[in-house]
Amino acid sequence: MYFHLQQLINEIEPDEPDPAAANALQEGLGGQFGEMRTMMQYLFQSINFRGPAGKPYRDLIQGIGTEEISHVELIGTTISRLLDGSPAYQGKKDAPVDAPGAGGAVPLEIALDHSNIHHYLVGAQGALPVDAAGNPWMGSYVYNSGNLVLDLLYNLMLESTGRLQKCRLYEMTANKTARSTISYLIVRDQAHENAYAKALETLGVNWRTSLPIPKTNAESFPEVKRLLDLGLQSKQYSFDLDDRSEAGRIFQGMSPSGDGTHLVADEQAPEGVPSTIAPERPEEFSPGADADLQALIEATAEMEMADIDATFGRMSTS
Repeated sequence: MYFHLQQLINEIEPDEPDPAAANALQEGLGGQFGEMRTMMQYLFQSINFRGPAGKPYRDLIQGIGTEEISHVELIGTTISRLLDGSPAYQGKKDAPVDAPGAGGAVPLEIALDHSNIHHYLVGAQGALPVDAAGNPWMGSYVYNSGNLVLDLLYNLMLESTGRLQKCRLYEMTANKTARSTISYLIVRDQAHENAYAKALETLGVNWRTSLPIPKTNAESFPEVKRLLDLGLQSKQYSFDLDDRSEAGRIFQGMSPSGDGTHLVADEQAPEGVPSTIAPERPEEFSPGADADLQALIEATAEMEMADIDATFGRMSTS
C-alpha cells in the first residue's frame, strides 16, 4: 500500500512565471529519462521481483521508486507554478475573464508564441505527461528484464542520463523556481546512482570499467553545492511505515561517488515542506465553479475528511 503525506519533498522557490522554462522541464517529467520513467520502471521492477533471498535489493528498488512518486509531484508542481499566469497577467480573482490583463496584455496571449501551447489549451496552465517536444510519455520506456544485474545496470544508466539532462536544464534557465527543483533532483539522482552502483558492487560487478559515471561538475552550481554540503547525495530513504526495509544492508559504506562521504539509510523519509493548492485561473475557467458549486465542493470535502478521521483517526507525521 502507498500513503500520501500532503507535503512536497522539497521547497519550490518563488519567482516570476516562465513558460519557456516550464516546457524545458517537461523533458525532466515526461521524457525518456524523466521522473515518470524512473517512477514506473522501479515500481514495476519491485512488483515483479523474484527471489526472497534478494529482499534487500527489492527493498532498495522499491524505496527509490516510491521516492520517484514524490519527484513526479515536485516537478509537476514546479511546471504548474512556472505556468501560473504570464508575467503580464496574474489571473486576479476579481478580474473579469474577458478583460485585458495587466499592462494591456490579453490574458492567454502568451500561449500563442511561448513554448508549448498545449500547456494553455489542454492543461489549464499545468503540467502534462509529455516531453519537451510534446510527445506523450510511453510505457515502452520501462525496462524490467527480471534479471537483477541487468535491471541494476540499466537503472544506473537511467539515473546517470537523467542527472546529465537535468544539468543541461539548469544551464537553460536562471529562473529560481525552476532551478530550486532542478538542483534538488540533480543531487537525488546522484544518491540513486550511488544506490545502484553500490548494489552492483555487492554482486561483484565492476561497473566503473564498463559504465563510467558522467562528470558534470554540478557542484559548481551554487544550489547544488548547498545540497551536496548537506550530504543529500549520500542519503537513502525507505518510505516504509513498518520499518521492514532491508535496503540499508546494501546502501552503506563509502560512497561510490568518491566524494569521501558515507552512505546512510537510517531515515524513513525527508521532512518535507508544506504543499498548497494553486489559486483559481479565471482565464482558463479552472475550476469553473460558481459560488453555489464552490460551497457544495467545500461541504463535501469537509464531510469526507470527517469520515476519514472517524474511521482511521487523525493522521500524524510524528
